[in-house]
Order: sequence, then structure tokens, then C-alpha cells
Amino acid sequence: VQLQASGGGLVQAGGSLRLSCKASGRTFRDYAMGWFRQAPGKEREFVAGIGRRGYDTLYAESVEGRFTVSRVNAESTVYLQVNSLKPEDTAVYYCAGKRAMFASSNRNDYDYWGQGTQVTVSS
Repeated sequence: VQLQASGGGLVQAGGSLRLSCKASGRTFRDYAMGWFRQAPGKEREFVAGIGRRGYDTLYAESVEGRFTVSRVNAESTVYLQVNSLKPEDTAVYYCAGKRAMFASSNRNDYDYWGQGTQVTVSS
């Protein structure tokens, strides 16, 4: 499956963005999806995930209550609504997919990756 992430940008602290990840090439509904991020000089870390049915979600503790992951299988798209942004949320955000029922927080579980979209939060 090919993944195309978009929606990043420059935003002030406290602001919001909606990231999108459009899938193509295979049956999107067969894939659990994850969002990861990587800040300069840091390892890629898990942010949020959603199972293929759309109601099993998983979040990193650092974003719980601020970020919301969702998907629309008919559109082959997964979304990440990011609210109450902080400067430490600045990173390149990646979407990833794996052929499974449930998402997981381990990046090695995912077979397909998008190209990333930059989110920059100014203080």
C-alpha cells in the first residue's frame, strides 16, 4: 500500500492541525494504521494508532487527550487531529500501515510508511 501524508504546517502553541494520510494500492480496510513522529536528533516515536475497524485506538501518553486518530475506510484515509499543540510536538509526522486487526506502538510492526509531513509549533 502507498501512503501519502499531508496537513502539516507552522502553528502557534495552543493551535490545531488536521493531518491526513491517503492510502492507495491495496484494500485499506485490511490495515491497521499508526502515526509516528520524529524530531531532529531523536528516534521515531509512536503517537497514535487505529485498528482496521476504526474503533480500536491507541495513544502515546504524551498526546492522550490532545490528539485524536480516526479513519474513513470508504475514503482510504486516516486522520490525526492534533489540538493544544506544544513546541515539543514539533516533528515530522509519519503514517504507517500493517495488515492486522489492531494497531501497535512498535514501529517495527509496520510494513508501509508514508513520506512524512512537517509540524512546527512556535512558542
